[in-house]
Amino acid sequence: MRLSSRAQARGEVIQNSKEVLHLLQEKNPAFKPVLAIIQASDDNLMQEVNQNLAEEAGLNITHICLPPESSEDEIIDEILKINEDTRVHGLALQISENSFSNKVLNALKPEKDVDGVTDVNLGKLVRGDAHECFVSPVARAVIELLEKSGVNLDGKKILIAGAHGSLEATLQCLFQRKGSMTMSFQWKTPQLQSKLQEADIVVLGSSKPEEIPLSWIQPGTIVLNCSHDLLSGKLGHGSPGIPFSGPIAENDVSLLAAALRIQNMVSSGRRWLREQQYTRWRLHCLRLQPLSPVPSDIEISRAQTPKAVDVLAKEIGLLADEIEIYGKSKAKVCLSLLERLKDQADGKYVLVAGITPTPLGEGKSTVTVGLVQALTAHLNINSFACLRQPSQGPTFGVKGGAAGGGYAQVIPMEEFNLHLTGDIHAITAANNLLAAAIDARILHENTQTDKALYNRLVPSVNGVREFSNIQLARLKKLGINKTDPSTLTEEEMNKFARLNIDPSTITWQRVLDTNDRFLRKITIGQAGTEKGYSRQAQFDIAVASEIMAVLALTDSLKDMKERLGRMVVASDKNGQPVTAEDLGVTGALTVLMKDAIKPNLMQTLEGTPVFVHAGPFANIAHGNSSVLADKIALKLVGKEGFVVTEAGFGADIGMEKFFNIKCRASGLVPNAVVLVATVRALKMHGGGPSVTAGAPLSREYTEENIQLVADGCCNLQKQIQIAQLFGVPVVVALNVFKTDTRAEIDLVCELAKRAGAFDAVPCYHWSSGGKGSVDLAWAVREAASKRSRFQFLYDVQLPIVEKIRTIAQAVYGARDVELSPEAQSKIDLYTQQGFGNLPICMAKTHLSLSHQPDKKGVPRDFILPISDVRASIGAGFIYPLVGTISTMPGLPTRPCFYDIDLDTETEQVKGLF
Repeated sequence: MRLSSRAQARGEVIQNSKEVLHLLQEKNPAFKPVLAIIQASDDNLMQEVNQNLAEEAGLNITHICLPPESSEDEIIDEILKINEDTRVHGLALQISENSFSNKVLNALKPEKDVDGVTDVNLGKLVRGDAHECFVSPVARAVIELLEKSGVNLDGKKILIAGAHGSLEATLQCLFQRKGSMTMSFQWKTPQLQSKLQEADIVVLGSSKPEEIPLSWIQPGTIVLNCSHDLLSGKLGHGSPGIPFSGPIAENDVSLLAAALRIQNMVSSGRRWLREQQYTRWRLHCLRLQPLSPVPSDIEISRAQTPKAVDVLAKEIGLLADEIEIYGKSKAKVCLSLLERLKDQADGKYVLVAGITPTPLGEGKSTVTVGLVQALTAHLNINSFACLRQPSQGPTFGVKGGAAGGGYAQVIPMEEFNLHLTGDIHAITAANNLLAAAIDARILHENTQTDKALYNRLVPSVNGVREFSNIQLARLKKLGINKTDPSTLTEEEMNKFARLNIDPSTITWQRVLDTNDRFLRKITIGQAGTEKGYSRQAQFDIAVASEIMAVLALTDSLKDMKERLGRMVVASDKNGQPVTAEDLGVTGALTVLMKDAIKPNLMQTLEGTPVFVHAGPFANIAHGNSSVLADKIALKLVGKEGFVVTEAGFGADIGMEKFFNIKCRASGLVPNAVVLVATVRALKMHGGGPSVTAGAPLSREYTEENIQLVADGCCNLQKQIQIAQLFGVPVVVALNVFKTDTRAEIDLVCELAKRAGAFDAVPCYHWSSGGKGSVDLAWAVREAASKRSRFQFLYDVQLPIVEKIRTIAQAVYGARDVELSPEAQSKIDLYTQQGFGNLPICMAKTHLSLSHQPDKKGVPRDFILPISDVRASIGAGFIYPLVGTISTMPGLPTRPCFYDIDLDTETEQVKGLF
């Protein structure tokens, strides 16, 4: 094989790699594979060869240079870092032969092992799956050089001398597949002399010891050197005194192997890109064995063993460095995934809403879970449920948990309902830090001179006085273009140091994630240390905090920080807004929220994925799970998949806010609405007796009553019409209870279709799991395939009053709105402050379309009273209060906590529902 031909062989490999990479980059312009080489040797000759070949092919190489004496553990530490680096697509080792232990080699991720040294890649090769693995470039170079030199390997006697481990196994396998008779010996094998003399081809796996005489190798024998000196950086100069026989030069194996490694790198990059594209998940779904009668929710949850969350994460395409595991069954998902999958097409986006509910709830969470169990576990369609995290207030109060129910639950349900990963606690800490900052600032401004206040705000530390970054931002906002604290005038120091907060305008309250009615109005500052500064204040439930709304609507860490800084907490004495940024607390709030921004991954009873993230109430906030959870889920399911997210309470509240607030913030367009109804709620709207949590249902609800159902369907029809205002197809999901009759079920489905629903389907997921919602899944799939004509209900540029009136009339059915003097004053203030172009988030009872909870069905011709108007500027909406709305629930006479207990031996929670 002439020199020009040998160079041509290497050139062909590199050119082929370059062309394949070019085709990949045409569709993925930002893609450039990276080969990492861990080197623990002094010889840099191969480093230069690898670098030149990589540049020629269009790859990047990163070298990690370790001392030659590095230990096995030190090398493994570097390998593990590279394994988890998503920017690196291949990893090669340039280390001494003594370091090539099984422990080191098998630390490599098989998918990055471009030298084919791991047991996984070797096993696939031996099994005959060479197209699914990486094959040693050195072994491939030996075979290709022999064949390109015209050597027919069939029937040849091959002796492999001094090879070890993966190279020895790969050479034997490849030669045997070519029909060669292969023998492998170590240098100290007694019969080595006779075997060398019989061989047609000798492959040296390591340098020949000097004590092996040259006469043992017959003249005319082809000798190739592919020792591990190649990997340790030595360019294979052959064994001393052995001229390379035949047509192959001694350096050919090393150089061609380097080119073939580049080819393996391109293949690794191509596989990686293919994995980023939409594929159906290979999800191991958990089997359900429903019992009758249906046990309690916690008994069902406990009877099912969830998959390890890292297994679930891998099944749905998450990388190891994209999850942070909490225990066995929960994990946070990193936002970096959005950048990795930015070119992935989104799946279908489905909202689950409901009719006006009874105080017991009508099962939207249960329908959401049942639907994704049906889609994924029974129809083999990628799907994700996105749910809100429940507040612990109602969990210990009257409502109980919110993990779904029956055989359509998120598991483990006790972890879902209690603490989860601490997001609500982070919100509580951040909220109360800001509240403390407000009152502390007022106190210090009231008790200090301008100079003393300024000196404490900008202290001298070790003789150096400088502004912090957030203080520099405040100076810029004030129009003071100075960075040296000593250069401010007295007037500038006054402007900088004094916020002059008007205590009567403070809107920021402290929060607690417990139902506590006695915190609805309190007096703070009664200790003598507060120097007579006291005021009336209150606590809200934690999920009512604006920080919860910010978490639910943000789309990045940067955006969250900006939103937190924009939050208005009060006005100054000149009527100008005072923000968290003005108080200097934005950075600290962001630090407290840096983990909470990551969605929480859990699973359903059938092992399908669920995101649980953010939990704003729908009556006092916008009532939807996070934008980030939805966006990540839409990428993970791929273009043929489904993301099913739930909006709180009835469609008039949660759904309207989903469309007008959440979809504006996210830019996402919904494909379908699932409207949940129950015969029980329809009977209530048809004139049935009142439904009270904790009290037995009247017989009208447990016995067939066609007339009540027919009369109550007016509420269902109205909610369908509300969804149609936004141009989205509606599928009615009738959540069937065991007391519902066939006549009642058929009537509801018929009337729903007449009202304009795309379809209406009875669902039995509570008693049967996903199998009981397969018909719903088919209906949703068909509805979502129709062209969406989505539109917003109003233009945000309209005056605040007109936007309120539009919602009241078009959604609630009111004749008009009536503003209290305080509400009108707030509207004027927010308009003057520049906040008039924000969307509206109505704070209204969820128990009626009107402002009166006892008005069921479809109230008409009523005037909607607006008692007050508040602003969540960081979240990005104005929220009018309709009638009297409490932002701190109270405990009933018999709260749920009477039934909640812990088995101290098994540590199992009892009594949750």
